[in-house]
Amino acid sequence: MATILARPAPLPGRSTPPPAHLSINTSQRGTPAAVPNKHIPHCSPGPRPSPRQLDTPPSSPPSATQVVETTSLLHPPTSFPKHSSEPGLYNISAALLVQALDHLATQPLPSTKQVFPWLHGLHADNQLQLAFFTARKKSLRRTPKCVRGITIVKAGGDLSHSKLKGAVAPDEILKCDSGDWRADSDEGDFLDIDPKEGFSVRNFQIQACKMATVSDVVVYGDDKTPRSEVEKVAKRISRAQALWQRKIEGTSPVEGEKSFNTFVVADPYTNIETDHPDIIALDSEGCMTGKVMDFFHWERFEMCSMTKPSQISHNVWMGPTPDPGLQAIADFRGDNEPEFDIMIEASDLAQIPDAKAFKLLDDLLDGKIQSELTDVAIPQLEFPGSGAIMPPTWSHSEVDGLVDICSWMYRQAHSKFDDKARRDSKLSLGAEIDDDGDTAMGQEGAGRKILIHCTDGYTESSLLALAYYMYAEYAPVHEAWLKLHKEKKRNFFAYGSDVALLRAIQPRLLQSSPKHNGDIQALCPPVPNWLEKMDGSLPSRILPYMYLGNLGHADNPELLQELGIGQVLSVGEPVTWEKEIMARWPKENLLFVDKVQDNGVDPLTEEFGRCLEFIERGRRNNTATLVHCRVGVSRSATICIAEVMNELGLSLPRAYCFVRARRLNVIIQPHLRFSYELLKWEEFQCQRRGRPLRREMEWAHIAREIAAMNKPYSRQG
Repeated sequence: MATILARPAPLPGRSTPPPAHLSINTSQRGTPAAVPNKHIPHCSPGPRPSPRQLDTPPSSPPSATQVVETTSLLHPPTSFPKHSSEPGLYNISAALLVQALDHLATQPLPSTKQVFPWLHGLHADNQLQLAFFTARKKSLRRTPKCVRGITIVKAGGDLSHSKLKGAVAPDEILKCDSGDWRADSDEGDFLDIDPKEGFSVRNFQIQACKMATVSDVVVYGDDKTPRSEVEKVAKRISRAQALWQRKIEGTSPVEGEKSFNTFVVADPYTNIETDHPDIIALDSEGCMTGKVMDFFHWERFEMCSMTKPSQISHNVWMGPTPDPGLQAIADFRGDNEPEFDIMIEASDLAQIPDAKAFKLLDDLLDGKIQSELTDVAIPQLEFPGSGAIMPPTWSHSEVDGLVDICSWMYRQAHSKFDDKARRDSKLSLGAEIDDDGDTAMGQEGAGRKILIHCTDGYTESSLLALAYYMYAEYAPVHEAWLKLHKEKKRNFFAYGSDVALLRAIQPRLLQSSPKHNGDIQALCPPVPNWLEKMDGSLPSRILPYMYLGNLGHADNPELLQELGIGQVLSVGEPVTWEKEIMARWPKENLLFVDKVQDNGVDPLTEEFGRCLEFIERGRRNNTATLVHCRVGVSRSATICIAEVMNELGLSLPRAYCFVRARRLNVIIQPHLRFSYELLKWEEFQCQRRGRPLRREMEWAHIAREIAAMNKPYSRQG
């Protein structure tokens, strides 16, 4: 199918957020659009604990004498003017709120042992969760006294605009038995958010509510929300705090002695947006300000940065589908992309183009026919995405179509074109014309620039890119795989069916290649052992010297050697190599981190030092390291995030998105405890660099963003 693609309009100074991705359970917003072909794999927590193990629970938090409580400018609230006495509310200015948030960001978090297993969610009726985490020690179920946060609640609950940093909707933390938040009611109770059944170490979706129960709460409204509604929400929260304190401590709080308090922002929202832009996530028009990091937007930016267009063969490029919302950032960083004459989109919905489609594009490109979009458009062709042509049921017509598009692309990329037609056709954006009407030096006969693209820049386009590279460069499939990754620096994922297809049609592609010299034996070279074991995916290159993968990657040592990976860091899952291979691999190039299961109990921070030193040792020796566990999404991903924070100096949220974008095909899932340990690792990084601690995002905010990003991929969502 041939179409015309309009060039995106220039981006204004700010960008609107991706639709409906910030909220987890508010009706005004939906969920973020999932990245195609990414999925959340099942992560086993390890062996089920034996009865004897249940009698020996995880280490208890330090004793009360060792607890260091987080300080807050909001406690005690005696310096704040009273808003009302029944229930107790206080007024706070926007300026003092900013100071309080800044102060909290500089406070060290409680140690991991002090807040876990409580943060996992320990419901009294969930015997499985309780037995695994607390066994017979009921003290581990208690709410820790060392935690104190600040929760910002937007009255009205519409988080699609006028959103302060980390703000949540009232129904994310409060019960509403009546079902109507606007109805007059004195009810006030926090949600019973802990899961009543099942076992999970990834309850990110409950963290905002759990932290609200141990936080001072600040309520605000936008300029369209009546002041009475702001006060009503604040009163409900204040009553919920008092009721929660009675549940936890067994006594009713005396006036002025509440553990946590509720505040109402006295300033109008317009003043907050004008005077304190650094805490505005979405402005009154619903546009991202760029002052507050957004996980979804940053992941998209990191993904497009990783897969930005690069040339894989003469005049043929591979990259993501152009995104105007991200192009402004790329332009600012100087990552200007070339202009393309032809764009080929790989999509699961596309049909194989026929001769009529090629003829139409030829006529458009040669200026023989005109389009209403000629001034602003680029010819676009579509082709089925990776995994769409399935062995062993593919047809000859599908293979013919693959060979035909490779042949057509090669002709477009290499042929000389009539200069007059190129000057007259405004579709040919690749050649620059000088003042005399001549093609710029070096451009004559250079062919047209072609971009093979898909949404993420590496999945759906991989089949066509690999097939074209084989055809144009006369390379067997295993060479194409390695050269695209190593020489062309492309990260890509292909299905196992693509491997089988390309191996089967390799003689046809090579025989049709313009570089074929008639050597029949060259059409069927020996198949290397590593390709036999390969399911289509390469380990994910996170940094030039560090890969993230699964146990299957680790158990393919021939593939590792081909990729230049000379070290293997196994986290909780040892490699199972044959004795001959193990004997050839230097022992010092293997590191096994034992007794670390993905169970929410086993710590990993204690292993960061030797793991990162092992990775650095490989870097010094000019070899890359594969970091793996069983699936390559939790334990090994945690180590990779720690190294990215250590090497690039990124905060946890940005390092998390950096690794998440580069982990091909699957979603990384460090569980709650590992994620909290990484936030504590951020504190260590500040100390190591001599920088004052200032977290970019707080724990509840980070957990909420992760839950929102993962929701489109979950089985429930």
